Amino acid sequence: MTATLDIATVRAFLLVSELHSFTRAAETLGTTQAAVSLKLQRLEALLGKRLIERSPRAVRLTSDGAAFAENARALVAAHDLALTGAPRIRPLLSLGISDHVAGPELVPMLEQLHGAMADLVLSVSIGFSRDLLDRYDAGKLDAVIVRQEASRRGGEALITDEFGWFAAPRFRLPAAGTLPLATLAPPCGVRSIAVRALERARISFSETFVGGGVTAVAAAARAGLAIAPLARRIAPSGLIDVGTDLGLPKLGRSKVMLHAKAGDAAKRAALRTLAAAFRSAAISK
Repeated sequence: MTATLDIATVRAFLLVSELHSFTRAAETLGTTQAAVSLKLQRLEALLGKRLIERSPRAVRLTSDGAAFAENARALVAAHDLALTGAPRIRPLLSLGISDHVAGPELVPMLEQLHGAMADLVLSVSIGFSRDLLDRYDAGKLDAVIVRQEASRRGGEALITDEFGWFAAPRFRLPAAGTLPLATLAPPCGVRSIAVRALERARISFSETFVGGGVTAVAAAARAGLAIAPLARRIAPSGLIDVGTDLGLPKLGRSKVMLHAKAGDAAKRAALRTLAAAFRSAAISK
Protein backbone atom coordinates (compact mmCIF):
# COMPACT_ATOMS: atom_id res chain seq x y z
CA MET A 1 0.00 0.00 0.00
CA THR A 2 1.36 3.42 -0.97
CA ALA A 3 2.06 5.72 1.95
CA THR A 4 0.30 9.10 1.97
CA LEU A 5 1.07 12.32 3.77
CA ASP A 6 -1.45 13.94 6.09
CA ILE A 7 -1.75 17.66 5.27
CA ALA A 8 -2.42 18.64 8.91
CA THR A 9 0.75 16.86 9.96
CA VAL A 10 2.76 18.55 7.21
CA ARG A 11 1.41 21.93 8.31
CA ALA A 12 2.46 21.14 11.90
CA PHE A 13 5.96 20.27 10.68
CA LEU A 14 6.20 23.57 8.79
CA LEU A 15 5.12 25.52 11.86
CA VAL A 16 7.76 23.83 14.02
CA SER A 17 10.39 24.54 11.35
CA GLU A 18 9.39 28.21 11.11
CA LEU A 19 8.95 28.89 14.84
CA HIS A 20 11.83 26.65 15.99
CA SER A 21 9.63 25.52 18.86
CA PHE A 22 7.17 22.70 19.52
CA THR A 23 5.57 24.82 22.25
CA ARG A 24 4.98 27.81 19.95
CA ALA A 25 3.71 25.58 17.16
CA ALA A 26 1.25 23.93 19.55
CA GLU A 27 0.11 27.34 20.77
CA THR A 28 -0.49 28.43 17.18
CA LEU A 29 -2.44 25.29 16.35
CA GLY A 30 -4.46 25.45 19.55
CA THR A 31 -3.28 22.02 20.67
CA THR A 32 -0.68 20.50 22.99
CA GLN A 33 3.06 20.10 22.60
CA ALA A 34 2.65 16.34 23.02
CA ALA A 35 0.18 16.22 20.12
CA VAL A 36 2.56 18.11 17.83
CA SER A 37 5.46 15.86 18.87
CA LEU A 38 3.38 12.77 18.09
CA LYS A 39 2.47 14.11 14.64
CA LEU A 40 6.13 14.69 13.80
CA GLN A 41 7.18 11.30 15.12
CA ARG A 42 4.63 9.66 12.81
CA LEU A 43 5.79 11.82 9.91
CA GLU A 44 9.43 10.85 10.49
CA ALA A 45 8.44 7.18 10.76
CA LEU A 46 6.49 7.42 7.50
CA LEU A 47 9.40 9.04 5.65
CA GLY A 48 12.06 6.96 7.35
CA LYS A 49 14.07 10.13 8.01
CA ARG A 50 14.86 12.30 10.96
CA LEU A 51 13.53 15.77 10.20
CA ILE A 52 13.98 17.66 13.48
CA GLU A 53 16.89 17.88 15.92
CA ARG A 54 15.67 18.78 19.39
CA SER A 55 17.75 19.96 22.37
CA PRO A 56 16.93 21.83 25.62
CA ARG A 57 17.96 25.09 23.95
CA ALA A 58 17.04 24.74 20.30
CA VAL A 59 14.87 23.05 17.69
CA ARG A 60 16.56 22.75 14.30
CA LEU A 61 15.92 21.06 10.98
CA THR A 62 18.21 18.26 9.92
CA SER A 63 19.53 18.30 6.35
CA ASP A 64 16.70 15.89 5.44
CA GLY A 65 14.27 18.17 7.25
CA ALA A 66 15.43 21.24 5.32
CA ALA A 67 15.05 19.37 2.03
CA PHE A 68 11.60 18.11 3.00
CA ALA A 69 10.47 21.59 4.06
CA GLU A 70 10.73 22.88 0.50
CA ASN A 71 8.63 20.00 -0.82
CA ALA A 72 6.22 20.37 2.10
CA ARG A 73 5.51 24.01 1.24
CA ALA A 74 4.87 23.05 -2.37
CA LEU A 75 2.58 20.22 -1.24
CA VAL A 76 0.52 22.49 1.03
CA ALA A 77 0.25 25.12 -1.72
CA ALA A 78 -0.86 22.48 -4.25
CA HIS A 79 -3.36 21.08 -1.75
CA ASP A 80 -4.90 24.49 -1.16
CA LEU A 81 -5.01 25.17 -4.89
CA ALA A 82 -6.75 21.84 -5.50
CA LEU A 83 -9.42 22.74 -2.94
CA THR A 84 -10.20 26.11 -4.48
CA GLY A 85 -9.73 25.18 -8.14
CA ALA A 86 -7.87 28.43 -8.85
CA PRO A 87 -5.43 30.71 -7.12
CA ARG A 88 -7.45 32.97 -4.88
CA ILE A 89 -6.78 36.56 -3.99
CA ARG A 90 -4.92 36.52 -0.71
CA PRO A 91 -6.57 38.67 1.96
CA LEU A 92 -4.56 41.42 3.63
CA LEU A 93 -3.61 41.18 7.30
CA SER A 94 -2.87 44.71 8.46
CA LEU A 95 -0.72 44.92 11.58
CA GLY A 96 0.50 47.92 13.57
CA ILE A 97 3.57 47.68 15.82
CA SER A 98 4.67 50.37 18.25
CA ASP A 99 8.12 51.73 17.43
CA HIS A 100 9.15 51.24 21.07
CA VAL A 101 8.02 47.60 20.82
CA ALA A 102 9.38 46.43 17.45
CA GLY A 103 13.07 46.38 18.30
CA PRO A 104 15.49 43.77 16.99
CA GLU A 105 12.84 41.04 17.25
CA LEU A 106 11.09 42.31 14.12
CA VAL A 107 13.50 40.59 11.71
CA PRO A 108 13.52 37.13 13.35
CA MET A 109 9.77 37.42 13.93
CA LEU A 110 9.14 37.98 10.23
CA GLU A 111 11.57 35.17 9.41
CA GLN A 112 9.60 32.80 11.63
CA LEU A 113 6.35 33.93 10.04
CA HIS A 114 7.65 33.17 6.54
CA GLY A 115 5.87 30.15 5.19
CA ALA A 116 3.23 30.21 7.90
CA MET A 117 1.22 32.91 6.11
CA ALA A 118 1.02 31.55 2.58
CA ASP A 119 -2.68 32.45 2.42
CA LEU A 120 -2.23 36.10 3.43
CA VAL A 121 -0.49 39.30 2.48
CA LEU A 122 1.04 41.01 5.52
CA SER A 123 1.09 44.79 5.86
CA VAL A 124 3.06 46.22 8.80
CA SER A 125 2.89 49.80 10.05
CA ILE A 126 5.29 51.19 12.67
CA GLY A 127 4.21 54.15 14.80
CA PHE A 128 3.12 55.48 18.19
CA SER A 129 1.01 53.16 20.34
CA ARG A 130 -1.76 55.74 20.71
CA ASP A 131 -1.96 56.47 16.98
CA LEU A 132 -2.00 52.75 16.14
CA LEU A 133 -4.77 52.11 18.65
CA ASP A 134 -6.82 54.92 17.10
CA ARG A 135 -6.43 53.30 13.68
CA TYR A 136 -7.28 49.91 15.15
CA ASP A 137 -10.44 51.29 16.80
CA ALA A 138 -11.41 52.89 13.48
CA GLY A 139 -11.19 49.50 11.76
CA LYS A 140 -8.11 50.41 9.70
CA LEU A 141 -5.88 47.75 11.29
CA ASP A 142 -6.66 44.10 12.01
CA ALA A 143 -4.30 43.96 14.97
CA VAL A 144 -1.77 46.04 16.90
CA ILE A 145 1.18 45.20 19.14
CA VAL A 146 1.54 48.14 21.51
CA ARG A 147 2.48 49.09 25.03
CA GLN A 148 -0.29 48.73 27.58
CA GLU A 149 -2.19 51.89 28.38
CA ALA A 150 -3.73 52.29 31.84
CA SER A 151 -7.16 53.11 30.47
CA ARG A 152 -7.20 50.27 27.94
CA ARG A 153 -8.90 46.98 28.70
CA GLY A 154 -8.64 43.62 26.95
CA GLY A 155 -5.89 42.36 24.70
CA GLU A 156 -3.35 39.57 25.12
CA ALA A 157 -0.18 40.19 27.12
CA LEU A 158 2.87 39.07 25.14
CA ILE A 159 5.85 40.07 27.31
CA THR A 160 6.79 42.58 30.01
CA ASP A 161 9.55 45.11 29.29
CA GLU A 162 11.76 46.88 31.80
CA PHE A 163 13.02 50.37 30.98
CA GLY A 164 16.32 52.09 31.60
CA TRP A 165 18.30 55.23 30.81
CA PHE A 166 20.72 54.37 28.00
CA ALA A 167 23.76 56.26 26.78
CA ALA A 168 27.11 55.68 25.10
CA PRO A 169 29.94 54.55 27.44
CA ARG A 170 31.78 57.81 26.71
CA PHE A 171 28.78 59.98 27.64
CA ARG A 172 29.46 62.66 30.24
CA LEU A 173 26.88 64.89 31.87
CA PRO A 174 27.31 68.55 30.77
CA ALA A 175 28.91 70.91 33.27
CA ALA A 176 25.62 72.79 33.62
CA GLY A 177 24.07 69.63 35.03
CA THR A 178 21.02 69.68 32.73
CA LEU A 179 20.26 66.17 31.54
CA PRO A 180 20.17 65.96 27.72
CA LEU A 181 17.42 63.62 26.47
CA ALA A 182 16.90 61.85 23.16
CA THR A 183 13.22 60.93 22.70
CA LEU A 184 10.44 60.51 20.20
CA ALA A 185 8.05 63.39 19.75
CA PRO A 186 4.68 63.50 21.56
CA PRO A 187 2.42 61.53 21.87
CA CYS A 188 5.10 58.91 22.58
CA GLY A 189 4.11 57.10 25.79
CA VAL A 190 7.72 56.24 26.72
CA ARG A 191 8.66 59.91 26.44
CA SER A 192 5.76 60.80 28.75
CA ILE A 193 6.90 58.21 31.32
CA ALA A 194 10.48 59.56 31.24
CA VAL A 195 9.46 63.22 31.48
CA ARG A 196 7.06 62.59 34.38
CA ALA A 197 9.72 60.62 36.25
CA LEU A 198 12.29 63.41 35.88
CA GLU A 199 9.80 66.09 36.88
CA ARG A 200 8.77 64.15 40.00
CA ALA A 201 12.44 63.73 40.91
CA ARG A 202 13.01 67.46 40.22
CA ILE A 203 15.84 66.73 37.81
CA SER A 204 16.55 69.42 35.24
CA PHE A 205 16.50 68.11 31.66
CA SER A 206 16.46 69.30 28.08
CA GLU A 207 15.17 67.43 25.04
CA THR A 208 18.32 67.71 22.99
CA PHE A 209 17.30 65.30 20.25
CA VAL A 210 13.80 64.44 18.97
CA GLY A 211 13.78 61.50 16.58
CA GLY A 212 11.23 60.31 14.08
CA GLY A 213 11.79 56.71 15.20
CA VAL A 214 13.51 54.66 17.87
CA THR A 215 16.37 53.88 15.47
CA ALA A 216 17.17 57.60 15.26
CA VAL A 217 16.84 58.04 19.04
CA ALA A 218 19.22 55.14 19.68
CA ALA A 219 21.66 56.54 17.11
CA ALA A 220 21.72 59.89 18.92
CA ALA A 221 22.46 58.08 22.19
CA ARG A 222 25.22 56.01 20.58
CA ALA A 223 26.73 59.21 19.17
CA GLY A 224 27.00 60.57 22.71
CA LEU A 225 24.50 63.38 22.16
CA ALA A 226 22.04 62.46 24.90
CA ILE A 227 20.48 59.81 27.13
CA ALA A 228 17.58 57.77 25.74
CA PRO A 229 14.80 56.09 27.78
CA LEU A 230 14.48 52.64 26.21
CA ALA A 231 13.26 49.16 27.00
CA ARG A 232 16.22 46.95 27.83
CA ARG A 233 15.02 44.45 25.24
CA ILE A 234 15.35 46.89 22.34
CA ALA A 235 18.40 48.88 23.49
CA PRO A 236 21.06 48.24 20.84
CA SER A 237 24.58 47.06 21.61
CA GLY A 238 26.94 49.93 22.27
CA LEU A 239 24.64 51.52 24.85
CA ILE A 240 24.74 51.08 28.63
CA ASP A 241 22.24 51.86 31.37
CA VAL A 242 23.56 54.93 33.21
CA GLY A 243 20.51 55.43 35.44
CA THR A 244 22.11 54.22 38.68
CA ASP A 245 25.41 56.07 38.12
CA LEU A 246 23.59 59.35 37.47
CA GLY A 247 20.99 58.90 40.21
CA LEU A 248 18.08 58.89 37.78
CA PRO A 249 14.61 57.67 38.80
CA LYS A 250 13.51 54.17 37.88
CA LEU A 251 11.24 53.98 34.87
CA GLY A 252 9.48 50.76 35.82
CA ARG A 253 7.97 48.15 33.55
CA SER A 254 5.41 47.99 30.78
CA LYS A 255 3.44 45.13 29.23
CA VAL A 256 3.46 44.60 25.49
CA MET A 257 -0.09 43.82 24.36
CA LEU A 258 -1.66 42.29 21.28
CA HIS A 259 -5.09 43.68 20.37
CA ALA A 260 -6.81 41.87 17.50
CA LYS A 261 -10.27 41.56 15.96
CA ALA A 262 -9.73 39.51 12.82
CA GLY A 263 -12.82 37.48 11.91
CA ASP A 264 -11.26 35.50 9.07
CA ALA A 265 -9.97 32.06 10.12
CA ALA A 266 -6.71 32.44 8.19
CA LYS A 267 -6.07 35.78 9.88
CA ARG A 268 -6.80 34.36 13.33
CA ALA A 269 -4.36 31.52 12.70
CA ALA A 270 -1.74 33.99 11.47
CA LEU A 271 -2.19 36.12 14.58
CA ARG A 272 -1.70 33.08 16.81
CA THR A 273 1.51 32.41 14.88
CA LEU A 274 2.48 36.06 15.25
CA ALA A 275 2.00 36.03 19.03
CA ALA A 276 4.03 32.84 19.37
CA ALA A 277 6.76 34.18 17.08
CA PHE A 278 7.01 37.47 19.00
CA ARG A 279 7.35 35.70 22.34
CA SER A 280 9.88 33.28 20.90
CA ALA A 281 12.00 36.07 19.40
CA ALA A 282 11.86 38.19 22.57
CA ILE A 283 12.76 35.30 24.87
CA SER A 284 15.67 34.15 22.70
CA LYS A 285 17.22 37.64 22.59
